[in-house]
Amino acid sequence: MSLPPDHDGWSGVGTGWTITSTLIAGILVGGGVGFLVDRLVGTPRVFAAIGIVAGSVAGIYVVYLRYGRSDGGND
Repeated sequence: MSLPPDHDGWSGVGTGWTITSTLIAGILVGGGVGFLVDRLVGTPRVFAAIGIVAGSVAGIYVVYLRYGRSDGGND
């Protein structure tokens, strides 16, 4: 008797949702921190925009660290 394959049609859905939620969380956290700094300093959404961009970059970097690097030195 042969074993069923490890990968079916839905095998990558969890990974996709993890990557999507990591990127969205980075944007929301960065924007939220920027919004709080704007409220404390009194600026009109300057730091919120900076926080959104920084959160996007941080989210992309975290996804790269988790899924983008190759494990071997076969580059």
